[in-house]
Amino acid sequence: MKSKSILTRYEGNPLFEPADFPYYRVEQIFNPGQVMTPDGRTILILSVLPMGASRPCCHIAESADGLHFEIQQEPCFTFENSAFQGYDGWPIDCRVTFFAEENCYYIIRPGNGADLGPAALLYRTEDFRTFEPIDIISLPSNRVPCLFPEKIGGKYVRLDRPYSHGAPMAKAFANIWLSRSPDLIHWGENRVVLRRGCTRWASSKIGPTPPVRTDKGWLEIYHGVLDTFSGFRYCIGACLLDLEQPEKVLGVMKSYLLAPETEYELNGVIPNVVFTTGCVVDPASRELRIYYGASDTSIGLATGNVDEIVEMCLKGE
Repeated sequence: MKSKSILTRYEGNPLFEPADFPYYRVEQIFNPGQVMTPDGRTILILSVLPMGASRPCCHIAESADGLHFEIQQEPCFTFENSAFQGYDGWPIDCRVTFFAEENCYYIIRPGNGADLGPAALLYRTEDFRTFEPIDIISLPSNRVPCLFPEKIGGKYVRLDRPYSHGAPMAKAFANIWLSRSPDLIHWGENRVVLRRGCTRWASSKIGPTPPVRTDKGWLEIYHGVLDTFSGFRYCIGACLLDLEQPEKVLGVMKSYLLAPETEYELNGVIPNVVFTTGCVVDPASRELRIYYGASDTSIGLATGNVDEIVEMCLKGE
């Protein structure tokens, strides 16, 4: 089958399947947080649902080449060990940002309190061994803020997707917003950045990932959802934001970077889904790598050239 997606899938996909998890049986292994360390290692935070369990947990995986990973045996986030008891019922979907000026990593993930809706939980780590809980930094419903990797105008900046939880999709107001903070706790100066419907395949809702700095702007990888007669279809796309005024959109790709096309993307626990919480860019080769959840069951890898994607955003291709 000739792919219509822009990115190239790794020939060894799925990169992780449930049967590959080494420590216990799992039903799903999906939607990894992802970041590259200053020395070139790739870190993933895997969302894992143990067989027969009522809740998922998260495990750290580390790789020197971006393909072969060693998974830590002990989970880093669980319902039982949460620092935010009562607000944290479904540990998944970590967004990870390396913040160079503080030499640390910030992790934001949705709390999903059972009777509260998803709020954003913020953690800080320097080594992916210990995790310092900071605070709950957004009201529900918000899945979930994504931190820029540096301050802009002296302030922390984030993207997020607040929405009306439980409302019909047409009335959920699921758009991408930007806000600023002096301290990572108190957020304001809210501005809408990108509206659902910016492309046809993202007409129902959209959601952000941590932006990547390029010479021509902030590259923002996002997911978009199309409501079809056979259910929701999740794809991955890109837009470019101004470096100094990131609420200003410089260009949006009209085509998608990745859409469900293969057997493992079309069939699974939640079919017809490719979903990412971030991307990784190799500064030397300019390769962009996206580790993505496929049908909420396995993890795939897709690659492209970051500069070519930036140009496609600017041209609106």
